Amino acid sequence: MSAPLQLRSLRIYQLAIPLRFRFEHAAAARDLADPLILELTAGSPYAHQAGYGEAVARSYVTGETAESVLTDIVDLFAPRLSSFRAASFVEVLEFSESLPMQVGGRVVTAARAAVELALLDLAGRVFQRRLSEAAGWLGLPGFGAPGCLPQVRYSGIVVGRSQRRLKSLLRLQRLYGLRDFKLKVAVPGWEQRLLWAASTLGKSLSRGKVTLRVDANGAWTLEEARAAVPALERLGVCAIEQPLADSADADLPRLAQHTKCDLAVDESLLTLDDGQRLIRAGGVRIFNIRIAKNGGLLPALRLARMALAAGLDVQLGCMVGETSILSAAGVLFLETCPKVRFVEGAFGRWLLRADVARQPVRFRFGGSIGAPPGFGLPVVVDRDALNQLSINPPRLLAL
Repeated sequence: MSAPLQLRSLRIYQLAIPLRFRFEHAAAARDLADPLILELTAGSPYAHQAGYGEAVARSYVTGETAESVLTDIVDLFAPRLSSFRAASFVEVLEFSESLPMQVGGRVVTAARAAVELALLDLAGRVFQRRLSEAAGWLGLPGFGAPGCLPQVRYSGIVVGRSQRRLKSLLRLQRLYGLRDFKLKVAVPGWEQRLLWAASTLGKSLSRGKVTLRVDANGAWTLEEARAAVPALERLGVCAIEQPLADSADADLPRLAQHTKCDLAVDESLLTLDDGQRLIRAGGVRIFNIRIAKNGGLLPALRLARMALAAGLDVQLGCMVGETSILSAAGVLFLETCPKVRFVEGAFGRWLLRADVARQPVRFRFGGSIGAPPGFGLPVVVDRDALNQLSINPPRLLAL
């Protein structure tokens, strides 16, 4: 490489994208996706190159909002990026690892994810490297291409307020070959919707050809979760995601003793310290890792290694309303991680009424997805789409 990679500018796009379905759970309801897209452009002689990252902030998950993410990128991360200079892909990985996960006791993982992904995307393109190669530098035994990508299948979702709507959408997903499904619980009417879902999946569920799991988004108390267990087990639910609030993590081992369902953590799992704490406490079977929640691709891979080394399962989760940028990062996670039990996301235009990619990243029949060609995040971002979907002019900073 004749010249080091430096950064010329940073743009932040705040988007609003209508969803095709209304999503409701115990913590929120939404009709719009509200991602923030970060664009990093390179300085000379690579001025034709740009990298993209994405933040999807949820105050009930990390405590961040779209406004706080924008402020943190400008005030916290941009000064660090202004001094960025790398002569190799390894130097980019070293710089990315140094990006903070917390500031003053406050988690900034959504903002960090956007910055890390944009930087890795840009560096991958300039140095012509696939991001799955980072596994060797991270020192993660057994990680690296092709990972679990050839075997895993993306999950479907159980949605619909009426019996007719829920069953119709579930049957369509089954016809498309999907075999793993998730239902939100701890909301009014969840018991009836669970019964409708189980009856629709029928013998395929009872025979283990499909799976059904539920997500309480931390809305149950220990007593409420225990009371729900008999119905969940009777109807074939295999796993309960975030049954209790993160403040009640100490009760997870007690709940695990009262159910055959595997317990998964999501909102309780933000950092590596959280992962270590949850493993020590016991009771948890599945780590739900979300790149947008856990600070980016590199921390997500470290959490996956921690879980697998402890004998736990990994779920690759997603935030509702992710664009193809985060979906592409998820594919690279699967290309690197050797074992993932459940996979969410990559719905593309099936969920979003618009996307920022010229060719949206979306799973195929049966929930399968292939390794896309190219370097960095293998997705081509449409600048016109970014401008059209923005709710205000992008924030531009010279670096």
